[in-house]
Amino acid sequence: MSSAVAQRDQVVLREVSKTYETATGDTVALSPTDLTIEPGEFVSIVGPSGCGKTTLLQLLGGFLTPTTGELLVGADVIDGPSAERGVVFQAPTLYPWLSVRGNIEFGPKVRGVDKKTRRAESDRLLQLVGLGDVGAKRPYELSGGMQQRAQIARVLINDPRIILMDEPFGALDQLTRERLQVELLRLWRQAGKTIVFVTHSVEEAVFLSTRVLVMSARPGRVIVDRHIELPGDTASGDGAVRNLAVTATPEFQALKSELAQAIYDAHR
Repeated sequence: MSSAVAQRDQVVLREVSKTYETATGDTVALSPTDLTIEPGEFVSIVGPSGCGKTTLLQLLGGFLTPTTGELLVGADVIDGPSAERGVVFQAPTLYPWLSVRGNIEFGPKVRGVDKKTRRAESDRLLQLVGLGDVGAKRPYELSGGMQQRAQIARVLINDPRIILMDEPFGALDQLTRERLQVELLRLWRQAGKTIVFVTHSVEEAVFLSTRVLVMSARPGRVIVDRHIELPGDTASGDGAVRNLAVTATPEFQALKSELAQAIYDAHR
């Protein structure tokens, strides 16, 4: 990646804070925060409930306006939602009246992309997320895990520079969750996107991420910024991805314990 592209895709928060006005007074959800996320990083955000994880993600998505400070992608100030920042929500938000393929192609169709081009790209992404044989089905005919994969494909077809994910696997059973974690790593490796991922699971954060941020109890602030390196990551750089066997290694367990302790200390 050239330095010019890297600088263009860099995410920067400068003294960003968020205060909510309520009937009982102001609530500071996020303390002034400085943060830089480099292109291609997979950054997970963990912390106690109410610590501002989702607030931070919504600020990055442009759904909220900061009380102080500014957020930038490269030289561009984040001042609202953008196709350059795709969002995968905790619950799938697929249109029930459209087929799976229709949901995936919705964004390009609205932008005026021709049918042949849309179809070729949706075919590619349906195969990529393992849904090549269900494109004609309606969302209600799919399992929760399949709906989430369709939602990820719907984000990817718009070719965002950054993907924001708010506990996308939180409501899934353990087996489906683990399968989608591995699949997400494969997609991230192939697509080369920047991912910011909110989760309550320290184990999930360590397994998925190149970097984990731990936030304090409200008012939220980043108290730990930990780069993650696990056995086999050198091979991952050549195209392979982590597999679940790494979760049994001493290195993984040590990182998990370190971050869990930081969350516990933040909540006391």
